[in-house]
Amino acid sequence: MTPDTDSAQPPEIYTRPGHYVDSDSPAVRAFTEAALEALPPDATQTEKAIRLFDAVRDGLRYDPYTYDLTPNAYRASAIAAQDAAFCVPKAILLAACLRAAGIPAALGFADVKNHLNTPKLAELMETDLFIFHGYVQVWLDGKSYKITPAFNMDLCDRFGVKPLVFDGTSDALFHEFDAGNRRHMEYVNDRGLYADFPADAFLEMFHRTYPKLAALAERGDAVGDAGFGHGTPG
Repeated sequence: MTPDTDSAQPPEIYTRPGHYVDSDSPAVRAFTEAALEALPPDATQTEKAIRLFDAVRDGLRYDPYTYDLTPNAYRASAIAAQDAAFCVPKAILLAACLRAAGIPAALGFADVKNHLNTPKLAELMETDLFIFHGYVQVWLDGKSYKITPAFNMDLCDRFGVKPLVFDGTSDALFHEFDAGNRRHMEYVNDRGLYADFPADAFLEMFHRTYPKLAALAERGDAVGDAGFGHGTPG
């Protein structure tokens, strides 16, 4: 793990490929090039970052029931081929795409409480705490921003969730309240920044915190088919 920093000059390690943030892989480069192809040749790094944020946010549908507990599933090159993912894989892919475009990016993790969690998902989780929520810290024009590409726009429209929009001038994190002014997301613990995905720590904590979910995933059961609908996103 590398320390949190808001300096204008991020550590060089946030620009290089990692095992999981494999920004030099053909799959990540292809995803990045496809997302940026409509931009003009003189597009700024900020314009590229916004376009990549949108591409990951909306290109992979957010699904809190798509847990894969095999480490290689968390490589950006594998995630780029998916059509749905939860916040951690989406953050890994965004960080890899940003680095592929020459933009410094770190993985960040936090624990959040979802006050609108679906009852049956909460029953499986046995808590309303989502550990290791994934976000990205990106550096642009001497400033850093914390952004999460988790909830796609269609999902936000369907469930009355305020959209997560990155405009290149401010953070794009979960909202404290939803569109109906109900309390929604609460950040309770920031786990800091990482150059690469801490797979061992994440998987160990997942098994310890969500033993029921882990057991379903290890049996290959589809959590989304466990008898509950997709209510308010978790």
